[in-house]
Amino acid sequence: MHFDLVDLRLFIQIAESPSLTQGARRAFLSPAAASARIKALEGQLGSRLLYRDNRGVELTPAGQLLLQHARLILRQVDYLKSEFTEHGADKAGHIRIFANTTAVTEFLPEVLAGFLGERPGVTIDLQEKSTRDIVRSVLDGSSDLGIIAGPVAAGGLQVLHFSTDRLVLAVPKNHPLAQRSQVTLQDTLQYQHVGLPEGSTLQSFLREQVERMGATLSLRIQVTSFEAICRMIEAGVGIGVLPETAARRHSRTMQLSVIELNEPWAIRERSILVRDLEALPSYVRALIDTLRPQAPD
Repeated sequence: MHFDLVDLRLFIQIAESPSLTQGARRAFLSPAAASARIKALEGQLGSRLLYRDNRGVELTPAGQLLLQHARLILRQVDYLKSEFTEHGADKAGHIRIFANTTAVTEFLPEVLAGFLGERPGVTIDLQEKSTRDIVRSVLDGSSDLGIIAGPVAAGGLQVLHFSTDRLVLAVPKNHPLAQRSQVTLQDTLQYQHVGLPEGSTLQSFLREQVERMGATLSLRIQVTSFEAICRMIEAGVGIGVLPETAARRHSRTMQLSVIELNEPWAIRERSILVRDLEALPSYVRALIDTLRPQAPD
């Protein structure tokens, strides 16, 4: 069985587009030529890959399977090309990282700035995703590595622990909870909270914990960064749960009290997820080596 890389790239473009026409356009082919190539690919595999109707295209189970393998094959081809670049083995290439909220906003920018500064030929696509999407993306090859916090069921992946993420409660200096050395999540629910937008990994995680208690989280305002959360808390808008590194840093310049959360889930292990560390190109392994000793505890 012979696979044409052009056909695999075309199939990915169509699978990631709302219609065959748009997928063909992204692949710089006419819809007729794209359709003919997909039909030939289906004939070679002996399986239907796409359902087509007036609303667009939808992958069949066989199409879903091919998409997973096609992404992995083309990513390995890209790895191979980058290993022989004129810039050197770890000096050029593209890395896609899916990570949780804390990683994207707290420590990755500084680590990546230093890493990229030493490697002008490397580019990085960093996206904030939920833990479920992070795991799925590494499994299906749509990202090179994932960064998560907390336990994860990740069969088929390598889990590389690299630091600890502690969640704490931040309150204004004059708040009724400010003199407490520790609190439970239940203690905080009588007060209005300041949080991140819906869909952020941390906000989703906190909502899950509250729902398990059969309670509700009263959100007064949702903002886009930990600094904004702390500014709102300092102004008396509400209280908030956030990573200790962020809370401690902002408490040095703001009137905040940082209180330990007495919950089993408040201390979460941070991990890097990869499919196969040894199969990654040298520039991705170089990033992992850079990340692990520099990430804060």
